[in-house]
Amino acid sequence: MVSRQALALASGGLRKGLAFKLGIPGIGLLMGLLLIVGMLAGIGGGPSAVAAGCSQPGSPGNDGPSGNGQTGDTTGGASKKLRDEQVANAKIIDQVAKDGKLPGRATLIALMTGLAESQLSNISYGDRDSLGIFQQRPSSGWGTKEQILDPKYAAHMFLFGGDSGDPPGLEDVAWESMSLNDAAQKVQRSGFPDAYAPKEAQARSIAKEAGIDLERTGENHPDKPGKKDGDKSSKKPDDKPDNNPDKKKADRCNTSGTNNPGTPGEPFHDSQANWPDIVKNPRDTAGAIAYAKKQAESHNSEWYQRCLAFTAIAYGRGSSGTNYAIDHYTDVMPQNMRHDKDRNPPPGALMFWDTHHRAGHVAIYVGDGKVASNDIVTPGEISIVPATDIESKWGAEYLGWSPPYYPNGG
Repeated sequence: MVSRQALALASGGLRKGLAFKLGIPGIGLLMGLLLIVGMLAGIGGGPSAVAAGCSQPGSPGNDGPSGNGQTGDTTGGASKKLRDEQVANAKIIDQVAKDGKLPGRATLIALMTGLAESQLSNISYGDRDSLGIFQQRPSSGWGTKEQILDPKYAAHMFLFGGDSGDPPGLEDVAWESMSLNDAAQKVQRSGFPDAYAPKEAQARSIAKEAGIDLERTGENHPDKPGKKDGDKSSKKPDDKPDNNPDKKKADRCNTSGTNNPGTPGEPFHDSQANWPDIVKNPRDTAGAIAYAKKQAESHNSEWYQRCLAFTAIAYGRGSSGTNYAIDHYTDVMPQNMRHDKDRNPPPGALMFWDTHHRAGHVAIYVGDGKVASNDIVTPGEISIVPATDIESKWGAEYLGWSPPYYPNGG
C-alpha cells in the first residue's frame, strides 16, 4: 500500500511534494557551473549519454510548503466538501478505536495514515488494486472490494488486522513504543516509509473539528503487546525496501535516458527540440505555456495534488490517462522520449521529479529556467517558479524531461 499522493505526496504528493516531507531549506544553486549543451534538435536526436551516478534521495519533503498541515494551512488544501468527508470518516475511525478500547493515540495514527494514503477520502481506486481510506488491497488479504470500501470495516482492519494476525493491524505490532510514523508504516508496509509524519498537524486539526479526544487513555490490550512484532509481520518480503513491489523503479538508478545529465541544484537552461510526430495534442506548445501562465495569474485554487492533470489540461486534454506522475515518466513514456537527468529541457517539456511519495511530481517547463507548478507556493494554485525550487524546497530528485505525450489521455 502506498500513498495516493498526489495524488502525493503533490501531490501530488508528495506528498505530495510531495518531496516530500521535511522541507529542505535553502536553494542549492551552483551558479558557477553551467551545463555544456550537447543536445541536438529533436527528441532523442543527440548522442546517448547516461548519468555518471545516482543521486541519493533527500529527506522526504511535503505535499506543499503549507499544505501538509505543519505550517499555515491545516486543511491540507482540502475543499469544504473534502474536509466534511474527512471529518465524517475521522468520527467513524475514532468510534472503531474506542469500541476496541484503544487510546486516542491509535486514532491519531489512523488519521495520519488515511491522510497520507487517500486524503482521508473513501476512494474506489489506487495503485494496482488498492482501495479506500487506507488503500488496502483485496489481493493482500485485507478483504473484498465491498468490505474495504466500508470505512468502519477498513478502520477495524487497520487497527486490529485479520483474525489470524495476517495482515497485521496496529494492535498486532509494538505500536505503543514506536513513533507515530513508524507505527503507521509497520501496518502499511509502504514503499514510501516516511509519508505519515507530516500529516500529524492536519490529523489533529481534523480531530479537533470532529470533537475527537486524542489524549484519551485506553486499555491498550496489555496482554498482547506487539505479539507479532519482530516475528512474521517484520519479515514480510514487502517490508524490505529492496524487495518491495510497491517501490517504484524510479528509486533505483536509471541510466537509460539520453542527452546531458546534470547535477542536482544546477540551474536549468533552454534547449530546442521538435516533438516527435506521434506527439499530438489539442493545444500546441505556445498555447499550453500561455494557459499555464494564465492559471498562475488567476490564482485559481483547483489544482491541489493535480500536477499531472494540470499538464494534460494545459495541452487541451480532458485527462492524462495515468494515475500518477511518476508512472507517466517511468512506465508510460517511451524510453526514447525520456531525457534522464537532462537539465536542458525545451519550453513546453514535461519535467518529472521523484518526491519520495507514491505520486511523484510533474510540471511544465515554460523557459528561462522556470516551470509552471501546482502547490509549490500556495496549495492548489499554479505558480511560475525556478525549476530548482522543486529540489530545494521539496527535496525532490529530478528524474528528467519528456515531450508532452499522453498516449492514454482523454
